[in-house]
Amino acid sequence: MSQSYHAYRPTIGLTTQTLHSIDGIPPALPSSWVMNQRYFVAATMAGAVPWMIPLLDDDLPTLREIYERLDGLLIPGGVDINPAEYGEAVRPECGNLDPARDRVELQLVRWAIEDGKPVLGLCRGLQIINVAQGGTMWQDLASQNPSFHKHDFFPTAGYERDHFAHEVDVVPETRLSQLLESTRCPVNSMHHQGVKELGRDLVVSARADDGLTEAIEGVSDSFLVGVQWHPEVFEMADPHTRHLFAGFIRAAVDWSTANNTSRSGVEG
Repeated sequence: MSQSYHAYRPTIGLTTQTLHSIDGIPPALPSSWVMNQRYFVAATMAGAVPWMIPLLDDDLPTLREIYERLDGLLIPGGVDINPAEYGEAVRPECGNLDPARDRVELQLVRWAIEDGKPVLGLCRGLQIINVAQGGTMWQDLASQNPSFHKHDFFPTAGYERDHFAHEVDVVPETRLSQLLESTRCPVNSMHHQGVKELGRDLVVSARADDGLTEAIEGVSDSFLVGVQWHPEVFEMADPHTRHLFAGFIRAAVDWSTANNTSRSGVEG
């Protein structure tokens, strides 16, 4: 497998999730922090050094020390965000929650936005970016707005993770359109929630045919991009997806250089 390394390989933090937030996990199992290895492989293939972030939501000083050692954040997919984080009560259709993960990811993303540190959000990661910026979510697309098409093509329902569920229209002249080099592309789709109200200082950079927001990005020059699909599934096979990851890693290298965080002894 080919790898795309820069002279300096940036350290990219990837958040975890609580094991017991996942459907079907027996309560008797020990408490653990876990994450699908596909995200780490994709980040590594793009040239990053991945760093697995524990959910230390009750230890902000240590979390901050971890954050300070990172050149960028990759927020992976996962369970639903607690609606309390955007001021709503939990609807019956809302899925499993992981409050510790919510608190950690929202804090990390807010720190990164304040510092201009690159952030890439995938599926749930897009939603975290939106909520961190004061946006809200549809807790369940099908029950709250039947005009939306099907978006929950979950592996647990028999769909492969690389199943192209629908296409999205990418907004021209956005950062995403430059990275994907396309204004329309097929995507996989494994979510039942979506952006309702867009957060501050964000723009929509892709939409599904039913109008649902499929990608967002920040209005500043800093790399802040979220996509509602799972590009890590295609990272090694699709050149446009590789460009998305490569653009994120380049931004992390640039941020590190601008902020003098490159480690001593590393060529760069």
